[in-house]
Amino acid sequence: MPADTAPVRVPARRPAARDTLSRRGGRTAPWVLMYHSVGECADDPYLITVSPDRLERQLTWLNRRGLTGVGMAELLRARAEGRGNRLVGLTFDDGYTDFVEHAVPLLRRYGHTATVFVLPGRLGGGNEWDELGPRKTLLTEEGIRAAAAAGMEIGSHGLVHQDLTETADEVLTDEVRGSRDRLQEITGAAPEGFCYPYGKVDARVVNAVLAAGYTYGCAVAAGPLTGTHALPRAYVGERDTDARLHLKRLRHLLLRRTLPYEAGHAALPYARGAAPGARDRAGTRPAEGPPVPPEPRGGQDGR
Repeated sequence: MPADTAPVRVPARRPAARDTLSRRGGRTAPWVLMYHSVGECADDPYLITVSPDRLERQLTWLNRRGLTGVGMAELLRARAEGRGNRLVGLTFDDGYTDFVEHAVPLLRRYGHTATVFVLPGRLGGGNEWDELGPRKTLLTEEGIRAAAAAGMEIGSHGLVHQDLTETADEVLTDEVRGSRDRLQEITGAAPEGFCYPYGKVDARVVNAVLAAGYTYGCAVAAGPLTGTHALPRAYVGERDTDARLHLKRLRHLLLRRTLPYEAGHAALPYARGAAPGARDRAGTRPAEGPPVPPEPRGGQDGR
């Protein structure tokens, strides 16, 4: 292994805490961190960019506490097998080229992996959905394959990054199922995870993700829809020092949000909804439920 990617071993600071079922009968939600872009950026109105130096400090903070960052599919499998005690989900939304340039070398150096949610409908394009701030380039097919070859999980962020709660059924299906098919063509494997653009979800959208065959879905704050296909995540930015990460970790432990379980499997709180276009026996569309707004973080969302 090259010297710049050799894992840096930092002694664990605390003993492991068990990943147990809560008293309410469900398993507590995992701690999942949400990143976007990694690089030097003076003009960052949406606060989506973390400098390489800050990311390195944050990864070191995880190591000092005996925590290992992994991709979401690995995290969920480990928890299902009872070995997720010291694992943290690391996710990078949008699939910027700087993920391969800056994030991957640091992740490998410090012994972590992550999931990058990409946009196969904007290969090599830019973040046109952001009205303000600098233009950032997105991964090409080659960049996506390079990330996968480096041990990172590839997930879907839809095709072109749009609010899926506002789309027609046909567009929703294309964004969810079409992006999965396209990524399978690029990487040779269908992605297990989907990440909701802007963090916006409702029952119709979550059911579309479930029907498309995804194993899990990442949101920001999914409210009553919280479950395996609408997992909450914590925003991480340039301002997140060691002390702030510690507070976010404590907040997660204190909230102990629960993923409902039935007979040992994740219960879907949105299961009464339907996939796009589905109708009940009376021939009418089932209620979709209101959109769940993203968790406010100083004007940030799951971009």
